[in-house]
Amino acid sequence: MEESEMARVQRYLQDKFGNDSINVKERPQSDGSVEVYLGEEFIGIIYKDDEDGDVSYDFNMSILAFDLPTVAGVTSN
Repeated sequence: MEESEMARVQRYLQDKFGNDSINVKERPQSDGSVEVYLGEEFIGIIYKDDEDGDVSYDFNMSILAFDLPTVAGVTSN
C-alpha cells in the first residue's frame, strides 16, 4: 500500500472512530496489507482489494474471548 494511501486510510479511521490515537503502519512482510494500532496496542490488519478496478479495504480485528469484559446481567458461554 502506498504511503499516501496509508495516510488516507489512517485519517478515515481516526475520523470514523473519533480517535487520533489510531495509527496505520507498514507490515514487515507486506502483501498489500497494513497493521492498525490504537496507541501502542496492535488491534488489526487492513487488506487492500483492488480487483476489477474497484478498490476497497477490509479491516480485520480479532478479539480474544479472555479480553472481553464481564457485563452485569449477561452470562458468558
